[in-house]
Order: sequence, then C-alpha cells, then structure tokens
Amino acid sequence: MSKLFFTDLDGTLLTNDKKVSPATMDALVKFTAAGNHFAINTGRGLDSAMFAQRENNLFFPGSYLVAYNGSQIYDCDAKKDVYRTGVPFDLVPKIFSLAKEYGIHCHTYNDTHLVSPAEDDELEFYRHVIKTPYIITEDICSALSDVPCKIIGIELHDRAKIERFKDAVMEMAGDRLTLLFSNQYYLEIFNSEAGKGSAVKRLADHLGIPIENTIAAGDEENDISMIEAAGLGVAMLNAVEMVKDVADVITKSDNNHDGLVPIILDNI
Repeated sequence: MSKLFFTDLDGTLLTNDKKVSPATMDALVKFTAAGNHFAINTGRGLDSAMFAQRENNLFFPGSYLVAYNGSQIYDCDAKKDVYRTGVPFDLVPKIFSLAKEYGIHCHTYNDTHLVSPAEDDELEFYRHVIKTPYIITEDICSALSDVPCKIIGIELHDRAKIERFKDAVMEMAGDRLTLLFSNQYYLEIFNSEAGKGSAVKRLADHLGIPIENTIAAGDEENDISMIEAAGLGVAMLNAVEMVKDVADVITKSDNNHDGLVPIILDNI
C-alpha cells in the first residue's frame, strides 16, 4: 500500500536559505520511486508553492501541491485542482474594514497577483520571500474573479495588536473562518472547511490511501491540524512548542540539518 507524505515548506522541508538539502532530496527520490506520494502542504499561494517546487526541482510522479492552508489541492501530474474553496465574498470587505480599523496590514490573492489596499512595509517584508506580483486597490473585491483562497494579516512590531484584530474577525465571522498564525508575524485567515488537516484527509481519500499510511511534518501553529490528522505526525526540532506537544515524533535535527531524512527513509 502506498504512503502519502505531507510537508510544510518554510522551517520544515526548506532550509533557512529556502533550499532542499542534497540528503533530503535523495530521500524524497527514494520515497517516491517506491510508489509513494509526495505533497507540499503550505500556507503559501499556489504560485509560490510552484516557485519553490521549480527552484528545488521537486518534481516526482504522483505529487500534489496543497496551497493556502488547505484551501487548494493541485494535482501536479494532471495539472488541475482536486479541491478549492475560499473566504466567502461577503466577509472579504468586512475583514479589510476591520484591518483598517485595527491598523493591521491585510492582503489577499487572485490567480496571478497579491491584492493589497496599500504598498507598505509589511507588503515589502512579505515579498522578500514571496515574489508574486501585486495589485494595489482599496476596492479589493474588484480584483477578484472568485472567492480568495485566503487573506493574510501582517504585523511586524506589536503581537498584541494583531491578536486584537484576530479576536474582532473571529467575533464577526463566527465559525465560518479559521484564523491561525503561520509565524510570529503572519495571521492566516481561511475558510473553516479548509485547513491543512482537512487537506490530509481529502487527499488521502482521493487517492484511496488509509489515513494510517499518511505522514505529515511541520513547525508552526498552522501545521498542527495536519500533524494531528496524519497517521504519523512529525514536529521539527525547530518547531514551536505547541507543535511538538501534538506530534507523534520530533526530529532529532532541525530543518537546516536534514531533520526529515530519517523520517522519510523509515517510511519507504
């Protein structure tokens, strides 16, 4: 029976310089050559996940890209979506209005661009890694042809401020949205039907793979649901404590020192 390996990108599969190490690549080649499936499961948008895939030559048969925290599942062989959802249109302007009220940078995404009401320090900081082109407009919905897969809030200096914004959005949206931090600066906002853990279950079901044959590895709060959902949940040595608390196993080395290699090789 095939296995299905889900991995976060930043802080997990990628080193801090955004590369896949030779040892990790060799392990992935062996894993997929044995008939197993590989899935990137990231908070990044699909274009950014594809960029990381191209930069590191992560092209294996039977691969998938799970983008926007599980809001989009893309079949790399068939070159089409398996699943897609988004933030309901009626909530989009309300979220951006709250962001303005609380002084929080927010942007969202269409199929080709970031969409932001302002070109500010937070957008510049985000684009140090995420090279997606952007559109600046106060009428966010005018730049969207479909519901956006996610909205991201960014605050570089005051965690308490973005926590207040998070509380306000949760009060406004109720159980329609999930809000999680992907690092100390980034608040991910997405449809409550999505999530990295939901993607583990959806893709395993799509492929007919029992959940006990799934492995998921991550390092941040938005990885918790997939670590809990998978048959084997893996926290990186460099993961935040709340991730380590829910994992079945913690790697013996971090993302810069081939932490995933023993996990991958042990599950071929």
